[in-house]
Formats: sequence, structure tokens, C-alpha cells
Amino acid sequence: MDLLKAMTVFVRVVESGSLTAAAVACDLSPTMVGNHLQALETRLGTRLIHRTTRKQQVSAFGQAYYERCVEILGLIDDSERLALDHLATPRGRLRVTAPVVFSNECLMPVIGDYCERYPEVKLDIVATDALSDLLDDGFEAAVRIGALGNPDLVARPLTPYRLVLCASRTYLTTHGTPSSPDALASHQCVTYAYPPRSEWHTAQPEWILHGPHGRVSVPVDGRLRIDNSEALRRAVLRGLGIAMLPEMLVAADLRAKRLIEVLPEFAAPERPLNLLYLRERQTSPKLRSFIEFIVERFGADAATPMGD
Repeated sequence: MDLLKAMTVFVRVVESGSLTAAAVACDLSPTMVGNHLQALETRLGTRLIHRTTRKQQVSAFGQAYYERCVEILGLIDDSERLALDHLATPRGRLRVTAPVVFSNECLMPVIGDYCERYPEVKLDIVATDALSDLLDDGFEAAVRIGALGNPDLVARPLTPYRLVLCASRTYLTTHGTPSSPDALASHQCVTYAYPPRSEWHTAQPEWILHGPHGRVSVPVDGRLRIDNSEALRRAVLRGLGIAMLPEMLVAADLRAKRLIEVLPEFAAPERPLNLLYLRERQTSPKLRSFIEFIVERFGADAATPMGD
């Protein structure tokens, strides 16, 4: 016997005044209503309703039991509404990781909007250029630059990660402006030192450019290698050389002419930028809210340009 079903039927019988009316309310046949009521009385070992061919009357015990059933079924309904509300409302702690530049230049300027929209979500943001294993390192989402290699991860494309070759006006005035990629060999090229868990860590120091005649590979070997993009930007602003920097990091410097784009007819290739998460976690309300927010702000058709 389904006890909760039988209790529900009993409550409907008492409230409607007849088995026939209760059958309509419960979408059951009158026979099934009678079966549920009889099974409940057998379980309790006492009569709940005195029935005759002309009328029914709730027994004294049946009245007390009815009141308790109403209370129990009400608590069950409240519990189900609480569970549904919990599933529908983003809440809890969400742990995400993103590259340092993206975190500083893109995520931090808008994260207040996310927190205001979803006040019950607590964010742990780890800004690092090292690759993290989402499962082993306890992350639910990651923003990642470059090719994808894990089929267990779902990827949501964001606006591609663009790089720009630039230097300060002071450096170019002192050392001259290179007129071709080959001319970079005679300049101080300040390069980025990729972390050990990066796919570019073991790559040869070279800059890949696309110009009027196709792809060009430029070996670079300056006296400075720096493992932090902001520190690299500051070195270039101080006139220490030419660097290939994230466009989102130097957009304001280029607009203000603090930095000058070098070889503008030769573009660095775009790198894919994706928001990643584990397949089995995509139904989490807190994770879903973060995914929707990031895609809204930084997807290909986002209204908020990166670096602005």
C-alpha cells in the first residue's frame, strides 16, 4: 500500500463528503478510492469512516487522524516546494579559475553585476595561467585559452583571445621602428614565460604573425622573459622593448598612445577562448547562472567588449 496516496485519498473523502466526489478529485475510480480507504483502515486496525448506503460519517478517531494527515501532507508539500526552490535558485559556493589577464581585465570589472544578480552564490576565483584539472583541483568551471584536449569537458566559446605587438614611443624613438618581421631580430623583444602546466611552456621562443603574404615565424630572444602579463606590460611601458601582449590588457594604452602598435599589417593569430565545465555538473543552478552570465558578457555576440 502507498501510505501517502492512501492518506491523500482519505483526506479528499472527508473534505468532499463522498467516495464519488473524492474519486473525481483524485482522478481515480470510486472502487479504487474505496480500496485505498479500506487498506488504510486495515493498516490502522480501526474504522475511519462509518459508511452506509445513504451517508458516511467520520469516526472520532477518523477526525483526529484526518487532522494529522492534513498536517503531514502539508509538511510534505512544503518540503517539496523548498526542494524545488533550492533547485531553481542559484546558491552555494562556486569555485572557478581563469587566466590572470582575463580575471583582471574582464572578469573583475563585471563580477559585481553577477553578485548583485545572484546574491546567494559565493564565488572562489583562482586567477592563474597554469592549467588546472577541474575534477582533481575542485573547480566547477574554467576560462581557458587555447586548444581543447579533454572530451569530458563542455566548452562554451567566448570572444577569441587576441594579441598585439607593441612598444612604447620612447623605445621606438630611441631604437627605431621595425619595418618588417625580420627587423625584430635587431630589437629587444620582451617575451612571456609560460608556466609549466601551459601547452606553450616547451614551445620555442617565436612569434607567429600573419601578413600580406601569409604566415611568418619570427624567432625572438630578448634579455627579458617575464611570467606575468601585467609585469610584462609595465616593462614595455618603461621602454624596455617590444612585446606581444593581450589586446584586452593594452587596449587603453593603445588608445592613449602610451603604447604604439608595431607592424600593424602583421597580425598575431587569434587564440580560442572557452568557458569549460564538466558535463555531469551542467545542471547545477549556480553553475548554470555563471555560464549564462559569462556567455552573455563575453560570448562572440556579447555587448561588453573585452578590455573596455
